[in-house]
Amino acid sequence: MIDASIQSRLPATATVVKNAALKNYTTFQLGGDCPALIECPDAETLSAAAKILAESKIAFIVIGQGSNLLVSDAGLDAVVLRYCSEESPSIEFEGDRVRVSGDTLLDDLARLTTERGVGDVSYCSGIPGTVGGAIAGNAGAFGKQIGDVVESVRLLELNGVVRDVAAAELDFEYRSSVLKRSGAIVLDALLKLRPADRAIMELERERILELRRAKHPDWKTNPCAGSVFRNVEPTSAADRRQAAGWFLEEAGAKDFRVGGARLFGKHANIIIAEPEATARDVFQLTEKMIAAVKEKFGFELVREIKTLGGF
Repeated sequence: MIDASIQSRLPATATVVKNAALKNYTTFQLGGDCPALIECPDAETLSAAAKILAESKIAFIVIGQGSNLLVSDAGLDAVVLRYCSEESPSIEFEGDRVRVSGDTLLDDLARLTTERGVGDVSYCSGIPGTVGGAIAGNAGAFGKQIGDVVESVRLLELNGVVRDVAAAELDFEYRSSVLKRSGAIVLDALLKLRPADRAIMELERERILELRRAKHPDWKTNPCAGSVFRNVEPTSAADRRQAAGWFLEEAGAKDFRVGGARLFGKHANIIIAEPEATARDVFQLTEKMIAAVKEKFGFELVREIKTLGGF
């Protein structure tokens, strides 16, 4: 799919991995191969590679840290562009505004803004994934979400076109935005943050990190993708969203297992992939969880994780 003529046109900064095992690029550590994976260390490399593939009519998808993905055991037919900087976050401070690359890890954004005492996005502390993925999924915690501080983004459309878009055009909703539907990629974003006291932010960040250590698994030792299902929308404007994990526990799902996929002991909305697990095991376990809640409460949970490939 990526022949010599196409590879020669790619930027020198791009790294091509042929027949890449996608299990090495997701936090579930599951999934088959793709024809090629192209590591893109910066926005310019990603934009150029996407444009070349689009012009060559080669199907491609873009991933970040793979923290919200379940990839089929059969793999993908598309080329994968990886846009994730795990060691070199790109953040520029402009007063109370922050320009951050889409491939910067979300926790690095929380850490660096805390260190500079610029705005409080400590609620993003410990959440895996990239800033671009977080904006697309309007990630957040503790009643806050990143869409609230986005002023504008620079987007890469799937046809290779790059354009600037104001936050108002992104239609932020709970754990969603127009980007989830369009597939456009956040190259970088301008965030407008409120001034905050550095000492208070540092204490809050440590509190949140400790809370996550106590209640959430470390995906590096317990492969997972965080919360599997979205929290449940309230039945009236006066109510708050209810944790999907509560419904799952009430439905008796906490002890569910399919093959090598099981529920995390401290959280009924997190699936752990044991060494023998397959992506199909995880998918079938999610189906079993959906069915249990549907039988007891009469509604269907909505997946927060994204599935890629055939299931």
